[in-house]
Amino acid sequence: MLNGTVSRLDVAVGPKGLTLLKKTSIAAGYPHVPNAAAVVLGPTGLAFDRDTGMLYVASTADNTIYAIPHAASRTNAAARGGIAFSDPHLRGPLALRFAPNGNLLTANGDAVNSDLLHPSEIVEFTAGGQFVREYDVDASQGGAFGLDTLSEGPFNYAVIDDVTNSLSVTRLGGR
Repeated sequence: MLNGTVSRLDVAVGPKGLTLLKKTSIAAGYPHVPNAAAVVLGPTGLAFDRDTGMLYVASTADNTIYAIPHAASRTNAAARGGIAFSDPHLRGPLALRFAPNGNLLTANGDAVNSDLLHPSEIVEFTAGGQFVREYDVDASQGGAFGLDTLSEGPFNYAVIDDVTNSLSVTRLGGR
């Protein structure tokens, strides 16, 4: 059902597979609209901060990242949560991940990108919401899609380029 809600699923993993124990709506009221480029615009990427209990939600339709407090223990839905990041560098945020330095990375999905000079980017923000920098993924619209990070090894983040159907790995500058 298309309704702009984020739910927490409590599950158990056993010998017979995955069992859903409980579904709890923890945030509601996100804009959600059909879109030719993305099928549906709405809440997409999630990043959970275990230290603070805050869940960050990328809202593609309104170019905003929201913060839901007490996400692991909520028993009722917050109204979207508070605005954590609302910045002109957000252009259809999709995936969210924390970088090894504690900053938040998001993949700009371009479905609502009005800036053709900045397609397909990963955008980095400090935990306090300050823009740090953008990282290019592809020169074409719609490249930045999936995103993951590593704290050890030869790179700090990996991104799926939806234009070339490839995976790129990159070390964050200055880290």
